[in-house]
Amino acid sequence: MTVRDASATLSGDAPLHADRRAVVANRGATRLILAALLGLAAISLTRIISGEQNLTTGGAMGAAINSAIPIMLAGLGGLWSERSGVVNIGLEGQMILGTWFAADFAFKTGSPWMLIVGGLLGGFIGGVLHAIATVGFGVDQIISGVAINLLAPGVTKYLAGIYFTKDKAIAAGGGPTQSPKINAFNTWNWQSAHDGLSKIQGHHWFLVSDLAGLLDGLVTSLSVFTVLALLMIPLTWFLLWRTAFGLRLRSCGENPTAAETLGVKVYTMKSTAVIVSGMLAGLAGAFLVDYTGIYRENQTSGRGFIGLAAMIFGNWRPGGLLAGSSLFGYTDGLQQQNGGTVIHALLLLVAIVLALAGGYALYQRRTIAGVVALVTGALVLVWYLTTDTIPSEFATYSPQIITLFVLAIASQRLRMPAADGLPWRRGQGA
Repeated sequence: MTVRDASATLSGDAPLHADRRAVVANRGATRLILAALLGLAAISLTRIISGEQNLTTGGAMGAAINSAIPIMLAGLGGLWSERSGVVNIGLEGQMILGTWFAADFAFKTGSPWMLIVGGLLGGFIGGVLHAIATVGFGVDQIISGVAINLLAPGVTKYLAGIYFTKDKAIAAGGGPTQSPKINAFNTWNWQSAHDGLSKIQGHHWFLVSDLAGLLDGLVTSLSVFTVLALLMIPLTWFLLWRTAFGLRLRSCGENPTAAETLGVKVYTMKSTAVIVSGMLAGLAGAFLVDYTGIYRENQTSGRGFIGLAAMIFGNWRPGGLLAGSSLFGYTDGLQQQNGGTVIHALLLLVAIVLALAGGYALYQRRTIAGVVALVTGALVLVWYLTTDTIPSEFATYSPQIITLFVLAIASQRLRMPAADGLPWRRGQGA
């Protein structure tokens, strides 16, 4: 798109060049599918070499999907905010607000649909606070995010001490650190598909059985909330990359001064993005309550920060974010499902991935990066071959460790929005 085309689109006077967009979209979708198949093939190879069949069972994949969704929703919240140029590290606090409001609304009404309403409201409150502070008053974005992360646990603990310690709530199992049991969404199981896919998994075929395990995880224990959450990825992609609204919003994250000269209401766009960001984070918190059937203190366990890391790993794009959250969710799901034995097999997967990454880097003549990846992969392989188990602490914190590890590898190819995190006031470019 030329500068003239972009200017006309921002002002609402030109079409969005559907043919060109369709070609780009098809390329992106093809790359995402190929990357997913390559990742699944690497996991399948790891399963065959290690003999650890639990790596891709339907149960493991189902746990991975449920672990990935709150990370994905939090990451989407960060994507909305940062694409408008506002850093939002308050995602964790906004998730915490979402958990409490979701549980409170669902308990008082008895309707699982109020989980969604409560989660959105809790995140909305956190988003409005961040928008007022950063966009309205120009407060440092990092300080505002930290303040929300510090404020949210205290507020929810105070509210839980009031509303979950009343006679009715206590009788239903409530207390100052948890809610009573709430009515979550019913899950749906496609039994005939599960039976057929289980037979395919039993053959332990390369890639085919692993793909069957992934599909089995999708059709087992599926809820309305899960479907709605998964729809947020294509919806975000469409709104931000295929509409004039999305182009205007993203222009605020690249060059807000130029966007203002073209008639874009920069403050409105930034505030809208930050509030939507908070609501998505609140929805992530509500999903945790729906999945466990209860609100607990410290329920988010740092998933807001992992979501932020997944967004960075995904290069501030929905497809990449989906890949990043799937990776972190897969590790977390395996740890919850099987513990340290299966996590030990992941050392072999890490070695394989590093070998592939190192070879690709050398092919692109990035010698230093390729050699570092290959040497690191060799060390991880030695660790795998010389041990049978890993420390329990490593297994417990494997999602966080994988997060740091992947970000270190991916940091060379990342490009954030040009004006991300930079303070901006109306007319500053005049």
